[in-house]
Amino acid sequence: MNKDILICGVGGQGTVLASRIIAAAAMAEGSTVHSAETIGMAQRGGPVTSHVRIGDEAFSPMIPNKKADLIIGFEPSEVVRNINYLSKDGIAVVNTSPVKPVTESLTRSGYDGTEMVEYLKKNVDCIFVDGLTECEKLGSVKFLNILLLGIAAGSGKLGIKKETIIDQIKARVKEKFIEANTNAFLTGYEIGKTKESQDET
Repeated sequence: MNKDILICGVGGQGTVLASRIIAAAAMAEGSTVHSAETIGMAQRGGPVTSHVRIGDEAFSPMIPNKKADLIIGFEPSEVVRNINYLSKDGIAVVNTSPVKPVTESLTRSGYDGTEMVEYLKKNVDCIFVDGLTECEKLGSVKFLNILLLGIAAGSGKLGIKKETIIDQIKARVKEKFIEANTNAFLTGYEIGKTKESQDET
């Protein structure tokens, strides 16, 4: 399998853990993987972007422009910021719930993610999910990364087996959180499957 996946969000959303689970799962299935992260003021809610390149065709960890098969976006403005990486046949899994920047309290720009989502609807093939609402059902916003990972897997766009990813979740989260994270992944997986079936009809 050859696949380029970009994960983007802001500090504290768990983007790096999601990318490492994907990379480890792909390697567990026998694929060659290159990965890298670019982190800007992540501790203060700054942008975080992870590149995961799966397969023998990649010789650099950084995805070239217009080559990503999949973007998993934890925040709508970060998807727009990184949309130049997406290939013409690529797809983005997008959390529509915004994370307001620190400057919002000073400038009062009114940013709520709506304009970003509308732009993506008009220009990109996307799977949208209200991550905040779904995570409230799960009991914590901290499950957003695993929820989105599940959606990507369930849609068939990730190309990695469900069981392989669950194994890597179990290996990388604390034991007391394994059940909750597995549930978050499976919840996302079912959402992704629904999107896949809609595309086929």
